[in-house]
Amino acid sequence: MQRFKPLFSDPGHTGTIANVQSCLRLVDLDEIGDQTHFLHFNMVGLFSFRRMTVKDAIDFWLDFLGEIGLTVDYVTIHPDKMEEWTPLYEGRVPIRPDPECIWSDGNISGYCTEFYKDGIEIGNIVNPLGTCIDVGFGLERLDMVLNGTRKPCGTDVLKEAIWLIIDSGYRPGAKEQGYVLRKLLRMLAKQGGTLDHPFMREEIERQQRLRERYLRLRPRHPDKPPEWWFDTHGIDVTEMGEGA
Repeated sequence: MQRFKPLFSDPGHTGTIANVQSCLRLVDLDEIGDQTHFLHFNMVGLFSFRRMTVKDAIDFWLDFLGEIGLTVDYVTIHPDKMEEWTPLYEGRVPIRPDPECIWSDGNISGYCTEFYKDGIEIGNIVNPLGTCIDVGFGLERLDMVLNGTRKPCGTDVLKEAIWLIIDSGYRPGAKEQGYVLRKLLRMLAKQGGTLDHPFMREEIERQQRLRERYLRLRPRHPDKPPEWWFDTHGIDVTEMGEGA
C-alpha cells in the first residue's frame, strides 16, 4: 500500500490497480510458527482511487472467492460502520462487529471489513480516507484454507525470510534491512536452527563475544537497566538469557 500513498492522497487522481506483492512482515515476530503468521508472503491486492465503492469491492471479492470455491464463515465490520455497511453484504455472509476494524499508518486511515475462514483472517477491505479502496488477501492463507496446506513452522519460516533478505543484496548491520537480517539470524540461532552461510557463523561468533563482554562487565554495573546495556555496549540483555 505504501507505494500508492500519493495516489490515495491526490483528490484529482482516479483509477484502479490490481497486483500481487511480495511482502516481508516483521511486526508479529513472536507469532511465527503458529502456522498462520508468515514472515514472507504474497499479498493479492486491489487498489481503487475514487472509482470503486465499498459495495463494489465486497461484490468483487465475494464473487472471486466463490469462483475459487471458498465460502467465508463470517466477516467483521467496525461498530461505527455496521449500519451503513451491513446492507452491502445483502445477507450473503454472517456479520460480526469488531472495534479493531480500523486501519491507519499514521497519516492515512480508514474503516475496514475483514473476511474469516476457519478462524483465520484471509483478507480485508479498507476504505482509506472514506473515498478509496485498499484490498489485501494473503495468497498463502487462501491456499492454506482451500487446500489444507500449512507453512513450515519456526526455523524454516525464519530461514525463508533470511534467504530472501540475503538474496536481495543486504548484509547484517545496525540499521534498516541490515538490522532486520541480524535480528532474524539471532532468532534462528536462539531456536537452535542452522544456516549454511557466513552471515550465520559471523552472527553466532558476534553473540558469543557480546555474551563474554556482558559477563565480564556485569559485576561492575549490577544496577544498570537493559536500556543502558544496549545503548552503551550494544548488548540486548534479553538475548543473554537475563530478565529485563
